Amino acid sequence: MANWIVTNFCIGTEQDRRTLGFITKATAREKYNDKVPGPDLEAYIDKHFNDNTLRLELNNISNQTLAVFVDGEIAGYAQVTTKGERPEIFDGKSVVRIANFSVLQKFDETEARKNLFEKCLCLCGTQKTVWISEYEDNPNMDFFSDYGFQKTVSSSGVNELGLPLVYLVRA
Repeated sequence: MANWIVTNFCIGTEQDRRTLGFITKATAREKYNDKVPGPDLEAYIDKHFNDNTLRLELNNISNQTLAVFVDGEIAGYAQVTTKGERPEIFDGKSVVRIANFSVLQKFDETEARKNLFEKCLCLCGTQKTVWISEYEDNPNMDFFSDYGFQKTVSSSGVNELGLPLVYLVRA
């Protein structure tokens, strides 16, 4: 039986913040649980996914936040943004970033990941260059490659949790 999949914009209502508060924390725990010590992960979550931070992110005109639902249940979220630090390879270029792209593992067998990502790409449509910053062993790497994203070897680093970063670019 096919799932009912809907991807919505989050506009900063109290309900949106509650929904994002849940999904951001749940996906971060799934994404990093076996890669980062528990106290470090919880400190990261408390810093980046508290209500005040979510409110600021949702009210920043440089961001568009999306949430995907499967059969009415929150399944994942992503952010499309033009703000924040970017690698030197993008200096002087008009770029947009797909950030925090995450879908709960229990929805891997649905079309939720594809639906959410394609909506992100629609938001990026007017930009010539789209980039993603992810930790090196992220299981979505092949998925991103299927959409034309390629690893760049000219830039690297580590994320806030100390995990090696990979930059993926689609131009």
